[in-house]
Amino acid sequence: MTEAAPTTISVTRRFRQSAEQVFDAWLDPAIASRFLFATADGEMRVVDIDARVAGSYCIIERRGGEDAEHLGEYLEIERPTRLVFTFGIDRNDPSRDRISLAFTPLAEGCELLLEHAMRPAWAHYASATRDGWNMILGHLARALDTP
Repeated sequence: MTEAAPTTISVTRRFRQSAEQVFDAWLDPAIASRFLFATADGEMRVVDIDARVAGSYCIIERRGGEDAEHLGEYLEIERPTRLVFTFGIDRNDPSRDRISLAFTPLAEGCELLLEHAMRPAWAHYASATRDGWNMILGHLARALDTP
């Protein structure tokens, strides 16, 4: 029996900042706490980032009295062009989605292509996931624009 292929969603966004600045934001806990899995009404509780291949991350935000945990492992770190990591929301579930980020320098700023390979069981969340990543990238743009 073959496993179903993942559903891949893609989101692209341009930034005024350089590829290096946008890349570094993903691995800097101080900046990541302002955009990565952050919501308007949430309170960021934990942002642990071990920024190395095979290193892990754990981001926990308190939302409506509950902790929302996001965790994974870094698979590729090629500054400033590529970052690949796994993504999960349940510490007890070893299967993870795969997030790939490609950073392309432009004459002014850069372009980020995010691809999220979702496990087949979560394919029905593709549209909401795309919306979520668009929101996160919007928060990233604001985080980079404010010191």
